Amino acid sequence: MNVSLTPELEKFVANKVESGRYTSASEVVREALRLLDEHEQSRAAQLDEFNRELRRRIASADRGEYVTAEESLRRIREKSAQRRKRIA
Repeated sequence: MNVSLTPELEKFVANKVESGRYTSASEVVREALRLLDEHEQSRAAQLDEFNRELRRRIASADRGEYVTAEESLRRIREKSAQRRKRIA
């Protein structure tokens, strides 16, 4: 397999090899691909977790388990007042 790189990426790879951390350009590319795969797996796991939480919250709202905007504001104001009392 041949891969074409931009001059900037070629220089980046060459610098990594010259640093002594990698023994060849192929090793740099393999590491980069491993990290890309790891990143994509992590992103997929985050997206799965987000979708699970979204489904949970939608189901909760469908059951009528939610807080109105007015109630949220009341709670925020109450907590703010409590904090001000602690500081004073």
